[in-house]
Amino acid sequence: MTFVEFQKKYDLSRQDISRKTYLENRKTIHIKKEATAVKNLDIIYGATLKIANKKGFQAMTMRDLSRETGMSMGSLYTYFASKEDLLKTLQEQHRSFFARILEECIAEESHPFAKLRTAILTHLYLSEAMQPWFYFSFMEAKNLSRTEKEKAVASDLTTEKMIGDVLVQGQREGIFYPHDPQVGAGIIKAMLQDWYLKRSKHARRNISVDQYAAYLQNFIEAFYIKEQAPEVTGHAPGS
Repeated sequence: MTFVEFQKKYDLSRQDISRKTYLENRKTIHIKKEATAVKNLDIIYGATLKIANKKGFQAMTMRDLSRETGMSMGSLYTYFASKEDLLKTLQEQHRSFFARILEECIAEESHPFAKLRTAILTHLYLSEAMQPWFYFSFMEAKNLSRTEKEKAVASDLTTEKMIGDVLVQGQREGIFYPHDPQVGAGIIKAMLQDWYLKRSKHARRNISVDQYAAYLQNFIEAFYIKEQAPEVTGHAPGS
């Protein structure tokens, strides 16, 4: 599956995240009409990512956000009690959305080789489709409260565990070489993060997400697969 095909299969719009935000925070978001709330949350999220990824979230003020969204300060506070509340919600919604999609895609497969390929492609394609979110979440994690930082670390470890579990399964079935799965999962995660954290480097080299995915797959499989990659169905998300 290519990136374009992945986009067609999965609705990765900000509106889905905005709708989830509204449904989970109806007690604090005092807007009765869901359509209005979702529309405004989408505007707020888009503006926040734009400003924060340009000059940093900590440097952004609610007045900056008011100017960028065209919404009054009062309207903004209808959705978020503070800038810290906005940061917390952005991080939580992104982590939840990403983990759900990744887990669902991996669970669709049974063969460890298919699971490994699916994990790689899904992570890369999600980070490509939602690059501003991924970059924001990584860069702003340092500004979270201690409790929220712990949640962010736990989320990162959960992703690594998903990959590590696939490696363990492959080793148990005699398909993968017995390399340390925990260390391996961490290294694979770092290579996946390189795509969205160093986007300009890859752009200068004219490397597309599909090209990076293919190279990364071959690189990882050459290290883990004992024999020639088996022919299995479903070796890419949704295929």
